[in-house]
Amino acid sequence: MKIKINGVDEALILKDISVLSQTYFNQAALVEEGEDLTANFKEEAIPGGIVVYGEIGDYKQSVERLYEGDPQKTKKFAYLACYAKVLEEMTGVAQSWGLLNGMRPTKLVHSMKKSGQSDEAVKNFMEKEYLASPEKMDLLLEVANRQLEVIPDLYQLEKEVSVYLGIPFCPTRCAYCTFAAYAYEPFKKWVEPFVETLIKEIEGVGKYISKQKIPVTSIYFGGGTATSLSADQLKRVMDAVYKNLANDQQVREITMEAGRPDTITVEKLQLIKDYGIKRISINPQTYHQKTLDTIGRHHTVQDIIDKYEMAKELEIENINMDLIVGLPGEGPKDLAYSLEQTAKLQPESLTVHMLAYKRKSKLTQERGLYTTATKEEIQEMGRMTYAFARKNKYVPYYLYRQKNISGNMENIGYSKAGHESIYNILMMEEAQNVLGFGVGASSKFLIGTSVHNPRDIKTYLDTYENYIEKKIQTLDETLLAQAEAFAKSE
Repeated sequence: MKIKINGVDEALILKDISVLSQTYFNQAALVEEGEDLTANFKEEAIPGGIVVYGEIGDYKQSVERLYEGDPQKTKKFAYLACYAKVLEEMTGVAQSWGLLNGMRPTKLVHSMKKSGQSDEAVKNFMEKEYLASPEKMDLLLEVANRQLEVIPDLYQLEKEVSVYLGIPFCPTRCAYCTFAAYAYEPFKKWVEPFVETLIKEIEGVGKYISKQKIPVTSIYFGGGTATSLSADQLKRVMDAVYKNLANDQQVREITMEAGRPDTITVEKLQLIKDYGIKRISINPQTYHQKTLDTIGRHHTVQDIIDKYEMAKELEIENINMDLIVGLPGEGPKDLAYSLEQTAKLQPESLTVHMLAYKRKSKLTQERGLYTTATKEEIQEMGRMTYAFARKNKYVPYYLYRQKNISGNMENIGYSKAGHESIYNILMMEEAQNVLGFGVGASSKFLIGTSVHNPRDIKTYLDTYENYIEKKIQTLDETLLAQAEAFAKSE
């Protein structure tokens, strides 16, 4: 769908209009000529605010907004709301997420709750300002309130950090993946040099953490698949983390990403248990062998079940399992079967992802080769996962959205009571600084700055010292900014 926009010159508004268009039309693009659709806008000043008028053919809408904060932000959302209402009238389709196209909608809820606003006030504002449906607002509030039960001091953790370890190896590369991940066999000569460099990076930043006496809240061994390393390599990395950053007695939670069952052994699981790690991931994505083969996961459905049972025999307390809704060739009946198999295992945590077409993934680049579910089917499958969670006593505790996510839906992390991931909450709500180590790992700081380690292995090996310095320098700037802010509040 080619769309021409008249009456809007501001790049930021046009950018968000483009994103909003894609929630209504497949592969929508803004053009200056050759359009399939033309939207005309004009605005009018009113005392203390603005009215925006929009029309597409015979469909007309207007939106009035008063300046209750940043006038430019008010103007932008007035235009977006007007455009959404015209499209809704024209297509007969209401987008349940409204204008909430960002990755972390729960952050908006927390910002209002932190300022003392009630759930009712938050809901009313979000439904009016962002056109979010009552159902999505109930979901956001349920997630936010659950997070505050799990981490009552969520708003007071600015002076602590969490740690992410990016171990960039997997047995194979999945068709939907865009992470900094490398198939193990073709890149195995890089594994040992990577481990040695990762340990040096941990030691370098660890000296600063120890000197400044910065507490570590949570640790996440991710990737890739962390358990792609040998037991000896994994032990050396864990030793470095425990010695230089924090150990299992000093943090609230440690998670080990063991998502690919073909990387799991009894030896590695025993090592994980011996180091006091209570939460791991074993990710089916689907319980259909044909789909696993299609997306490039070279293990069997039975492998998933066997490795889950192996972990349970070793009394791993909290196992997370991921499912992806909308994988090639799968529809509601296929999802129903995967949910039936999940119900038999009853993992403590369940993360439900809607397939997202990421620009650099094989799945996106070769999209024409795959049969995928319609938007309506995806939304039906989303409702199936909601019902499954309720029936099996899973509670939503974190949520995020992605660009080009199927069905304009959302990804939800569920868990049984008491098994929520602290790291996932802290990272998603950006409640504290997160330090990333390893290939492709990102460090994110509360002052709005990020430090991104190289995604290329050789570049990481050659330049890791630069990224140690960048992380330390940015932590210094963050601590100074926090001290200044605290002094002003006194």
